[in-house]
Amino acid sequence: MPLTLTQHPCGLLVEGVTDFSLPQILDCGQCFTFSPIPASDCMDDILETWKGFALNHPLTISQLENGTLLFHNTTPEVFSSFWKHYFDLDTDYTHIKQLLSQDAILHDAIHYAPGIRILRQDGWEALCCFIISQNNNIKRIKGIVERLCESFGSAIGDGLFSFPSPQTLAAASVEDLAPLRCGFRAKYLIDAAQKVSSGEVNLSAIPSMPLEEAKEELMKIFGVGPKVADCALLYGFYRLECCPMDVWMKRVFSHLYPNGLPSCAKDYIGIAQQYLFHYARTCPDVFPAEEKPKKTSRKKQEVCV
Repeated sequence: MPLTLTQHPCGLLVEGVTDFSLPQILDCGQCFTFSPIPASDCMDDILETWKGFALNHPLTISQLENGTLLFHNTTPEVFSSFWKHYFDLDTDYTHIKQLLSQDAILHDAIHYAPGIRILRQDGWEALCCFIISQNNNIKRIKGIVERLCESFGSAIGDGLFSFPSPQTLAAASVEDLAPLRCGFRAKYLIDAAQKVSSGEVNLSAIPSMPLEEAKEELMKIFGVGPKVADCALLYGFYRLECCPMDVWMKRVFSHLYPNGLPSCAKDYIGIAQQYLFHYARTCPDVFPAEEKPKKTSRKKQEVCV
């Protein structure tokens, strides 16, 4: 179904979007530069509103009850040249979900959070965010990223700051990063910045590299192991053949897929992984009782199937 763009006093209405949920996309562990804010009152049927940025583009975005998206203060030109690609709106997720749903477990995971999409984030931003994510939780990651941008980025409007460039961070010291409260990750960020800005790590070549070579390129950075490399590749370079393995996905493979993912997922491993990761992390009935992690205060936003 083609998208319909309509200018509105608040911004740009985008109709025809399917398989899309703001909280499921922006709070499923793939992105740390957006947060929910009180729902905008500029229209009567707005369900929720999120605010953040990507690649120096600030955005406030709302979802209406009928699924229509409102890109606040956004022109059709900016939507078409940036946000349409960022939210992967040219990809037919209906087809992908039908394909993956041939497997019963993936069917349940998709039914649990059908609005997930893999964002097309900037490689440098995703790399830094997943360096920060090590032994961390989503709330704290977002706080560190926010302080990083406020301290080393530039104002981009609407109270937001850009992500610092590799060159800017390369000139910083561990002591300079102390206000971020990112602990041991500070030296990893600086090493990443120095190697990227010097060309020792070539991010522009990553999309065309064979997967193992791409991983090795990122793992030249101090503190970047296989998991962080896979996360950066999937979320920052749209390498859908990646399956980042953290404690949740290890449980998934141990209990649900001891023989590996089903053949229906072979072309969309990264997308299947994201459905399964979110399902495993937030649905309380996925694993046997003895394997359930300790309860947290995180509010569940979906109903388990």
